[in-house]
Amino acid sequence: MFLLENYPLNSLIKMRSMYRNFDEIEFDLKRLKLEREIALEELKGLKQDVKDDLSPYSWLSTIFSAIKKYGVLYLVRKIMK
Repeated sequence: MFLLENYPLNSLIKMRSMYRNFDEIEFDLKRLKLEREIALEELKGLKQDVKDDLSPYSWLSTIFSAIKKYGVLYLVRKIMK
């Protein structure tokens, strides 16, 4: 994920500095465009993760795994008594 904390400081300083020619400007614009596209794709992935986590199937699988866990513990206690 693109975070400002993870971004190199020298690149942040370069973005604020004066450009010497149009090639430098075009390079930075292309880089920023790619960073934006990467960030958008990461957001799409996060959206899908949230959608999957909130699906009823996910809830049911969590409930069933908890039931299995406590069911096994219950049986072990009954056997040990």
